[in-house]
Amino acid sequence: MDRAVKLNPGRLFTTSNLVKISMLGVMSFLIMFIEFPVMFFPEFLKIDISDLPAVIGGFALGPVAGLMIELVKNLLHFAIKSQTGGIGEFANFLVGGAFVFVSSGIYYSSKSKRMAVIGCIAGTMVMGIVGGLANYFILLPFYSTFMPIEAVVSMGAQFNSAITDLKTFVYYSIVPFNIIKGVLLSAATLVMYKRVSHILKG
Repeated sequence: MDRAVKLNPGRLFTTSNLVKISMLGVMSFLIMFIEFPVMFFPEFLKIDISDLPAVIGGFALGPVAGLMIELVKNLLHFAIKSQTGGIGEFANFLVGGAFVFVSSGIYYSSKSKRMAVIGCIAGTMVMGIVGGLANYFILLPFYSTFMPIEAVVSMGAQFNSAITDLKTFVYYSIVPFNIIKGVLLSAATLVMYKRVSHILKG
């Protein structure tokens, strides 16, 4: 009976939950402005942990709620600060949403510390793959209208001699970068979730 209730999507769209989703979405948007570079990666690749509120929301309220938080974040960024006409926000939603949906989906199916760890590991792997695909097919082609792909590849080659073209740039720069981001998100989620989950479940 409890599992049937947990899987009832109607429970998500209560006024209380929609307020929580909106607040977490705004929080995610604000955190997007806090970013930092990572050693051994091109300077334009900067990490932020703006997906953290979406992961925590997904763990507490379910994976669909996590995706909705990601959507709110990116819609706000598109409306207020977009410099890509929505392309960057769409890619950000795909990559962040992949981590959020997989990690929170696994955890929400059977809530335990073990499943939280498994969910975060799976989410990190999926984030690396989706991040590579999103950059290869969406983001990098878009940015090539402003900066030649050769220049981007050259920036990556300064840190890794194996980078010689767009594909190797994605393999050796974009995918590892997103995996590192996933590891940081996982660690932050596992540390913070239990401390704040009672607020979201209240």
